[in-house]
Amino acid sequence: MERGLVLQPEAKDLVLIAADEDGREYHLEPHAAGAWFKMHETAKAQGIDFFVVSAFRSVDRQVEIIQRKKLSGLPLEQILAVSAIPGYSEHHTGRAIDIGTENCALLEEAFEQTESFQWLVQYAKQFGFIMSFPRNNIYGYQYEPWHWYYQG
Repeated sequence: MERGLVLQPEAKDLVLIAADEDGREYHLEPHAAGAWFKMHETAKAQGIDFFVVSAFRSVDRQVEIIQRKKLSGLPLEQILAVSAIPGYSEHHTGRAIDIGTENCALLEEAFEQTESFQWLVQYAKQFGFIMSFPRNNIYGYQYEPWHWYYQG
């Protein structure tokens, strides 16, 4: 499957992978979900604890996110450096996951300084996950050490 700045299919078959204390549910497509469960359990067994911040996101939800950012006064260029145009987000595929860890601001570059990130860099590929947007990526997106994509 191509990635990046191409139209992304919206997943229809999804599996619940987590829910937060507010009841918000996070879903991935079945293969990505299975890989996530294996990766998460392996990390936990090695003393590394991380959690889901974001997973599947519909095109409609992506529209809401962009509209909210525009209403907050952010310029469109700044928004599109961190949020894909609706229809083009890897999150639509049910294969992308944003990961967080305790004592680290969510969705911030500081994540790269954590043990969780170091573990992901070393082991995530064994579970089929790659970091989509490294520094100076070809897509022009901001560096996102928390964003991982299941390629199988």
